[in-house]
Amino acid sequence: MRTSIGTIINVMLCLVLFASCNQRGNSTHNILKSNTDSIYYAKGFNIEQYDSCKIINLLNPWKQEQVLQTYILCPKSKPLPNNLPNGTVIRTPLNNTVSFTSVTCGFFDELDILSTLIGVAEPQYIDINYVKEGIKKGNIKDVGMASNPNIETLMLIEPEAIFTNPINDSGVSALNKVNSTIINCFEYMETNPLGQAEWIRFFGLLFEKESLADSLFFNTVNNYNKLKALIPDFENRPTVFAELKYGDFWYMPGGKSYMANLFADAGADYILKDSESSGSTSFSFETVLDKAENADFWLFKHYNNYDMTYQQLASDYSNYTLFKAYKNKNIYACNTLKRANYYIELPLHPDWILEDLIYIFHPELLPNYTTRYYIKLKE
Repeated sequence: MRTSIGTIINVMLCLVLFASCNQRGNSTHNILKSNTDSIYYAKGFNIEQYDSCKIINLLNPWKQEQVLQTYILCPKSKPLPNNLPNGTVIRTPLNNTVSFTSVTCGFFDELDILSTLIGVAEPQYIDINYVKEGIKKGNIKDVGMASNPNIETLMLIEPEAIFTNPINDSGVSALNKVNSTIINCFEYMETNPLGQAEWIRFFGLLFEKESLADSLFFNTVNNYNKLKALIPDFENRPTVFAELKYGDFWYMPGGKSYMANLFADAGADYILKDSESSGSTSFSFETVLDKAENADFWLFKHYNNYDMTYQQLASDYSNYTLFKAYKNKNIYACNTLKRANYYIELPLHPDWILEDLIYIFHPELLPNYTTRYYIKLKE
């Protein structure tokens, strides 16, 4: 009887050891927690690094404690790990993609991954030669409007991933018919200029371009902070207001917005700096006149095939002449048609915009500088 019990015990020990060895043999295919990557300025995502995969948590820009989407990035060159958490699995690097925005194309250009594009929405707004030539030659397909994409074309070209903005809700539901991973990008919701620039790290992970993405990002950070450091602690900072009246309303960025932060970093007092809004706010002309009549500077963007003049501005709306900035000829405008790369370059290069603004508000700090985007209105 003792022999029988001893035999049973030995057999059980052997089974336990076998199971243990078998688990060790498979452990390389399981994910083991490594560390969490530092995010320096962006609020829209975080990164978790594991031994055999990377995880990106996309955060709700309105409720940042809420995770909207989890992307699990697993290299195509390795077997898919076991015990993956819940989320959308993406095999990297991505090779065939569609972009719904010119901003995403701008990030692709910086990372030298435009060759992955097989489709774009609204190509008329993408001022990138590679994309223009690709559309002309048929290598890149026009998939229609971002808000109403051509589902048949998308199904035909079969992209691995479609990069879109959550603001395009009407088009997103229709994309469920396409067998592609939908990657939502919230970079436009970042209010810190360097936060928006940090989204290049998000794209770098998806295409296994982490080193290049980090290099580009930190180069922007260094340039931005060097420029920002030029601004002394002025007791009296010049005041500024922004944009134009459209129809019955004048839309201006809020006091916690991306542009408001740029104004502050450039050494100016934005007339809405005390506003808690991070988005665009609408006002009547009378309200704007009350707030901005005596502001030192006026900056706006427009989309025309001509450069705006003071005479043109007055002919568009005669009450524009009531502002001190008009009377003192301190108005600067960015023509986003003639300088179409403004919106493409802005996300990764807020340092370029900041340099323009510093020169406008404090030209003595940047002698011999020529503005890249904003030009002073002529008579």
